[in-house]
Amino acid sequence: MVYGVYEKLIEFAGAGATVPLTGFGNLLAKGAIEKVQQDGFIGAFTGGTAAAAGGISAAIFFGYIASLVTKPKIKKQ
Repeated sequence: MVYGVYEKLIEFAGAGATVPLTGFGNLLAKGAIEKVQQDGFIGAFTGGTAAAAGGISAAIFFGYIASLVTKPKIKKQ
């Protein structure tokens, strides 16, 4: 992160600070910041998704596998 605050939180909290929501946001921000430093303004739009591409792909893949394995149930109202 810009000020290194989140890294200190990760050191203090450990795995609790790297849970999917906050960890994913941190990953997107880091990727965008690095790309802005390399490529300029356009890096703000491309850096986050490039940094998180592996995690996004894994979530889609395992979600698909889970949908094949489980049987959906219709709720009765």
